[in-house]
This record gives sequence, structure tokens and C-alpha cells, in this order.
Amino acid sequence: MKVKGGKAIYGASVGILMLEAQFPRIPGDMGNAVTWPFPVHYKVVRDATPDQVVRHGAQGLFGNFLKAASELVADGVDGITTNCGFLALFQDELSAALDVPIATSSLMQVPMVEQLLPRDKRAGILTISPATLTQDHLKKAGCAPDTPVGGTPESSEFASVILNDQLTLDVELARQENIEAAKQLVNSHPEIGAIVLECTNMVPYAAEIQQAIGLPVFSIYSFVTWFQAGLTPRGSF
Repeated sequence: MKVKGGKAIYGASVGILMLEAQFPRIPGDMGNAVTWPFPVHYKVVRDATPDQVVRHGAQGLFGNFLKAASELVADGVDGITTNCGFLALFQDELSAALDVPIATSSLMQVPMVEQLLPRDKRAGILTISPATLTQDHLKKAGCAPDTPVGGTPESSEFASVILNDQLTLDVELARQENIEAAKQLVNSHPEIGAIVLECTNMVPYAAEIQQAIGLPVFSIYSFVTWFQAGLTPRGSF
């Protein structure tokens, strides 16, 4: 048997572009490596803080993301994702600049999820920052402009710790805040048949959200596990 080389790293097909942050990343969070059932390769994008990316549209940061993504590809990853749903803004530009598949945002699942639902149902988006999730974000991710959106208040434990990059998080309070935000979204939009979690930090609460609302819940975890399955298909059964 002969095998072909050409990479510095093998076995980690997914490269994850990480914001530069220090808030806690509990199991289930995209930035906690134990979350994944397969190896991943991380690269921190310098100066890309949660505040800058979520509240200020990642202005002036595309070059930083492209540099980090290029380094991941050079090291040997087969596809790139990011740890913030707001980075859908860079989907087209990164796809044009790199020669590997790019999956910038969990929001890219919304059109696919809607294909799965009954005709009178649609997907809703739960985000960390409803005030700054713009029509441009939705358009870049392929979402309809009238997609129902809800989320955690900026004053909540969950949003304030992450967006202000604080060192401690009350996990149970954050869990309840996410559950309550999901309930409010569904109650306000009875046409919702599933929820897509924009924020990659919401994944630890996905199971409890699903149990509370009784609807399917999709996240960056569901998206990237699907993505990875295409990059590295299983062998013979």
C-alpha cells in the first residue's frame, strides 16, 4: 500500500477560526475541544473580539480571518468553519479566496432546515444579539429577510459575559435565559417548526431548549458534524 503526503497535520479535517476571547468555554461550546467526536484544529484570529465581531460587524477584520484560515489550510485542514454565527458576513469572501469548503455560520442551515419542515412551518433563529443581527447577515447565510429572530437580552448573564468577554459565567442562569428566550421566540411565532441556534456558545443548552419547546433544534454542532462527515467520510462498513 502506498499513501500520499503533503500536509503537516493529519486526522483533523475541520479547521476552526476562533475569536480572541477569554470567557469560559464549557463542554458543548465550540471552543472546547472535548465537544467534538472527532479531532479539530483551532486557530485564534487576533483582534477579533466578541464585541468587535457581534456588535461592530467585524469591521476591518477580514484580512485577519483570511490569514488565519490560510494558515489552517497550509497546515492540512480540509475545510474551515468559525466560532461565531455573525461571521456569515465573510462567507462569500473566504470561499472566493480559499480552495477548501467554507462553513462560516450555523445560520447557513436555515434554508436546509426549512426544506425539512411541513409547508406551513419555518425555521426561527435564536441569537445572542437580536439588535445587531442584520439583514446583511441573513442574506449572506441564505436566509429569508423575514426569518423570525429572537434571542437573549444584552443585559442577560449569557450575553453580557460573552460579549463583554468576562471571566466567570453562571452556567445555570445562562441555561435558563436561553430556554426562556427560545420559548418567547416560539410563542411569538407559532409558524416556527424548528430553531437554529446562531450562537456557538448556545450549544451546551441545546438539549434543554429542545425539551422545553418540543421542536427540533439545530446548532453549529449539528452543522459541523455534517460538514466533517463530507470532508472525511467513513470507510467500509
